[in-house]
Amino acid sequence: MLSKKKLQYFKKILEEQLNDLLEQDEKTLSGISDFREESPDFVDQASAESHTDFTLHIKERENRLILKIKEALNRIDNGTFGICEVCGEKISEKRLEARPVTTLCIECKKRQEMDEKLRGI
Repeated sequence: MLSKKKLQYFKKILEEQLNDLLEQDEKTLSGISDFREESPDFVDQASAESHTDFTLHIKERENRLILKIKEALNRIDNGTFGICEVCGEKISEKRLEARPVTTLCIECKKRQEMDEKLRGI
């Protein structure tokens, strides 16, 4: 189990990441509307659509990360942060440093990736 000091450390990191993503989210939405000017040039229209599609894809990824951060913060609050959801073992601090939203220890993550590779996912 992680010490209270370490849990507070991870909570601070996660809250900062969440705030940064929420700020970026507002900028992304305003950027999409600013970029979508009507143009009679088909190349400009195609470029604008491509930019919008790319921006929306990035926004989807950011939204998934926001959800994972909120879930990690909930795990800190309920005492399950740093515990692998598959095997119940402690997730190493080194792994949590690299990816504080993780829910799997390194061994379970390796097994998951190997299973996905075998199934062709």
